[in-house]
Amino acid sequence: MAPKWRDLADRIAEQIRSGEYAPGAQLPQIRDLVEAGEGSKETVHKAYKALEAEGLVTSTRGHGTMVRPRSPLKRLGISRYDKAKWRDGDEVAFIADRVASGRAYKRNEQTQTVSRVQADGLVAEGLGVPIGSDVFARARLVKEGTQPTHTLTSYYRPEHVEGTRIVDPTPGPAGRGGGYRVLYDAGYEIDHMREALFARIPTADEVQLLQLPLGEPVVELHRTTYTADGTVVEFAVGIHSASRFAWEYDFKVPDSAHDRKGQE
Repeated sequence: MAPKWRDLADRIAEQIRSGEYAPGAQLPQIRDLVEAGEGSKETVHKAYKALEAEGLVTSTRGHGTMVRPRSPLKRLGISRYDKAKWRDGDEVAFIADRVASGRAYKRNEQTQTVSRVQADGLVAEGLGVPIGSDVFARARLVKEGTQPTHTLTSYYRPEHVEGTRIVDPTPGPAGRGGGYRVLYDAGYEIDHMREALFARIPTADEVQLLQLPLGEPVVELHRTTYTADGTVVEFAVGIHSASRFAWEYDFKVPDSAHDRKGQE
């Protein structure tokens, strides 16, 4: 038999999921539920802490317990990298996401630091260089207003980017069209990418940097960017607050059997 606090947490969770408590709504004060016969102060407190751990509510001093708002940014898949956006215009990837979501943006909502580092195992494999090789790391923190949404660190071989705007630490994208336009102008036109995504528990540093509420997982992105001849020109690692993004991919469904017949 489940403890009373668990039963109470489950009932409130169902009320949240059914919409009885809307995103941003405040839950009853603990003393009000105690007076309504829902259990002792300890029981209600445990129920609220369970809901917080499950990512359904947030609790702040002076504001009580509120249902977490669900207004994620639309994080585009393929179309965020459309060459017409960055080659012919000035709509870098994070801005393309804001435009698609109908959200405002400022270019300086992306801040960055640039450093020359030695490639660890992950970066070395991603760039196709020996472990310990010198590479440039361009680390960005992206915010929506004052709220951090994600980090993204791109790694480059020095021979591809040294002396370019990519290694300029000025806040905001690396000039008009961002980093991909810089690579394009340097003769490294991007052609195809591979992305891998997985969810995990954040580190303590990530909780602090992204201002994550209790129970919030992160989605880690690994992106490898190639030219048409297979040269890797960027390997990137992104850490995204899971509830602040809705991931969207639009692509043509492959038909490998048909393709093989066409080659015979």
